Amino acid sequence: MCGITGLWETPGRREGELNEMAQTMANTIAHRGPDDSGVWSDPHAGIALGHRRLSIIDLSSAGHQPMASRSGRFVIALNGEIYNHLELRAELDNSSNSSTLLGGTGAALKWRGHSDTETLLAGFERWGVAATLAKTVGMFAIILWDVQQRTLHLARDRFGEKPLYYGWTGSGAGNAFVFGSELKALRAFPGFVNPVCRQALAQYMRFMYVPAPRSIYQGIYKLEPGCLLSIKGTAPMAAPSQPLRPPAVYESLTLSRWWSLADVVQFGAHNPITNEVDAVNELEQRLSDAVKLQSLADVPLGAFLSGGVDSSTIVALMQQQATCPVKTFTVGFEESEFDEAPYARSVAKHLGTDHTELFVTAAEAQEVIAQLPSMYDEPFADSSQIPTHLVCRAAREHVTVALSGDAGDELFGGYNRYFWGPKIWAKLAWLPYPVRQVLGAAISAMPVVGWNALSLPVNTLLPGGRGITNAGDKAHKLAARLRGVRNLDDLYKSLVSEWQDPAQVVRGENGCSMLEPSSLLEDALPKGGLTGVVNSPLRMMYRDSMTYLPDDILCKVDRAAMASSLETRVPFLDHRVAELAWQLPLGVKIMGGQGKWPLRQVLYRHVPRELIDRPKAGFGIPVGQWLRGPLRPWAENLLDQNRLSAEGYFYPGPIRKKWAEHLSGRRDHTASLWAVLMFQAWLHQS
Repeated sequence: MCGITGLWETPGRREGELNEMAQTMANTIAHRGPDDSGVWSDPHAGIALGHRRLSIIDLSSAGHQPMASRSGRFVIALNGEIYNHLELRAELDNSSNSSTLLGGTGAALKWRGHSDTETLLAGFERWGVAATLAKTVGMFAIILWDVQQRTLHLARDRFGEKPLYYGWTGSGAGNAFVFGSELKALRAFPGFVNPVCRQALAQYMRFMYVPAPRSIYQGIYKLEPGCLLSIKGTAPMAAPSQPLRPPAVYESLTLSRWWSLADVVQFGAHNPITNEVDAVNELEQRLSDAVKLQSLADVPLGAFLSGGVDSSTIVALMQQQATCPVKTFTVGFEESEFDEAPYARSVAKHLGTDHTELFVTAAEAQEVIAQLPSMYDEPFADSSQIPTHLVCRAAREHVTVALSGDAGDELFGGYNRYFWGPKIWAKLAWLPYPVRQVLGAAISAMPVVGWNALSLPVNTLLPGGRGITNAGDKAHKLAARLRGVRNLDDLYKSLVSEWQDPAQVVRGENGCSMLEPSSLLEDALPKGGLTGVVNSPLRMMYRDSMTYLPDDILCKVDRAAMASSLETRVPFLDHRVAELAWQLPLGVKIMGGQGKWPLRQVLYRHVPRELIDRPKAGFGIPVGQWLRGPLRPWAENLLDQNRLSAEGYFYPGPIRKKWAEHLSGRRDHTASLWAVLMFQAWLHQS
């Protein structure tokens, strides 16, 4: 795992000056690669690359980057791991030997070391860029300079495990095209002047993260998963007026998808695996292969273990293949309702892992909050970022690589919205839209305390039945959804939205947050021809995989781990596992009212179901309680009405109203307020 960065501008600077700028940019992300650093530049082209290395494979100097290919045609800065690079090496060696035996011009390869970076470069020379990417099994962000063609390539892995930003900064003749793993590297470019993007801010307030392709800065974008951006000749010196979506051509720039999840979904819909036994057997085999491949490292390796289905499955398959106890890690909290440590402890004992528990006090967790703006580099409001960083920090004391169970929910139907959404819609769809609006207004008219006293109507509408807590809060949230929902797609959009109408709180966003046909929701499936995908929980899973997974889950884990120089790997995102998951019909993924059915069957072969079966819980902490207690002075300062007005990004009224309701205990506005607080804290530090 590493940090990569670079710049491309009109030629004119000396080599030393270019190297110095690239080194300065790279040093801002030294936490991503504390073991080594390097720069490379070509003053005649005006380009420079910077690299920070976390040594995982080939710890010798033969793995130093930026690295040139054998012929000198390509120079690469790689962040990530190519898990199947030894297979690719064998294929390259075999093709070289065959070419030589047949009298061809291909020469036998002479390897300098055993790094995956060197393998990748040889592949680019032999097969070309897109063809080589298609052969890979791995996670990566790549900066590749083609010296011969004077072309810059930026590439990102299939699901977006590794981040890559790019864009334009400067003014007039000083414009430059900059790129890197984190925004702080781009900000280190001299003359970075990009202001906050109001449209990105509005999207952030809705979704709690800035969704690709935007970043929080105007003119700076995230390369989307599975995409390849190529610029030939000279860097385009002006940013496009809107974010580019593949396929796109802009000046000398082309943006395309080298891998498409939509194609995988279409194939799976037309080639389903309906035999349940076959599905479970094949899933276990592919997952076992993925775990084996991702367990290769020249440094200590372990895994996160929460005691839930996903992480327990990964650890069980790791331990089955291991020759010694796998090192596993979990974090526990003082508040019992947030403490998963006992579940993880039971699974670890059954599997026989070398288990480490970190128990964190509220004070220790709160100390992390001050680090979040720098850690995430742009506003990010998934509060599970705090325990995620804490468990990563604890793991780094023992290992350099950790496997995680992320992506099981998106692939196998684990989120509650996949159940709740269709159930809510089934009970409301028969009502005409105007009637639903009136019903929503009527529900909102009754105070929260009234609904808490008369919770039965809410319990009949919301999944979960009797005994729902905070019924009034849920009733008002349901009312907000009723007023704007016309179909199941609208309901999904509402379920994943926190601030339902960002225009009411963000100044100057002009409604663009919902009008753009961005990858948030609409870069999706054909409207016809996919039985069981359109207007179903499968469509929700697809959209989550395109947006929530890369921009929230994977971003959260990457930054939380890399802040402690820990590499994380996600076996569920081996694309062959994902392809299998999309061949499983909805009735196989969700069975008997329970999600992740095939995954559970795999796990039950290794762990007794009584250690696993319990209601799904998020990886959370009591932030809402802290805001009413020890974090209140911090929050009061950031939410001060005069401050909000002076800064000019938010209308204070709606924020102050939610803050007052939250402090009184009448409503739980934790998520909405956390979004504002994380932006305010980021703004203060940026």
